[in-house]
Amino acid sequence: MQTSYRKAHSRNLGRDMEYKRYGHAGRPVVMFPTSRGRFFQYEDTGSIAAMAEFIDAGRIQIFTLDGVDEESFFNERADIARRIGRHEAYFRYIREEAMPEILGMAQASNGGWAMKPLMAGCSMGGFHSSNFVFRFPDEVSGVIALSGVYSTRDFFGDALDGDIYFNSPLNYLRGLDDPAILGRLRALRLIFCCGQGRWEERMLEETHQLEGILRSRNIPAWVDYWGTDVDHDWPWWHRQLVYFMNRWLDDDLQHRLA
Repeated sequence: MQTSYRKAHSRNLGRDMEYKRYGHAGRPVVMFPTSRGRFFQYEDTGSIAAMAEFIDAGRIQIFTLDGVDEESFFNERADIARRIGRHEAYFRYIREEAMPEILGMAQASNGGWAMKPLMAGCSMGGFHSSNFVFRFPDEVSGVIALSGVYSTRDFFGDALDGDIYFNSPLNYLRGLDDPAILGRLRALRLIFCCGQGRWEERMLEETHQLEGILRSRNIPAWVDYWGTDVDHDWPWWHRQLVYFMNRWLDDDLQHRLA
């Protein structure tokens, strides 16, 4: 498996940021880490090894991002405005700095074919990946979000001031009525999954809420609930990543051949 590593100073965040690439060709998959996670988390936990069959076959190339959750959502020492502002700077870093590099590498490795990325993540990574897709649907091809929350309630309580609202999908999706944005969201391939076992209570509650909102907005999505033995933990996320990645890629191939 080909791998490469990138470290560069971010003008949006004012510090160095890192990411890693796994693979030589295929659809770019951009993965957000879990709570307080780093770019090497998916390698260290075995997620990359679990998806090696797709990577080695050139079906996907995975880019694992660094996170700044400790400076934003989980930084209880700072006030709310500073915390959400740090998160907005993080999304600007991804869109303006990391993503152009990632997509440029992917395009070069695919013979000049520009492919929009599939966003993915587990737990907090499920929140970030889905939030990114809902906010910027014209820049992505879809999402695989596992065991995520879909509101800012756990981080900011009932506060929805300013940019907090626009990072809380359960809130801003309810009020979404722009036909152009709705049309772009309806064209994406969206997958959300949650187990019903240990430590999944909050994630299960918000996944059900998200499913209802998406239905009310006529946004197609595959929302899947796994059994009561399925915990909020890496062994299950590995199984889910393989299961949903295989089906997403099969669907992706059918779309390209149509």
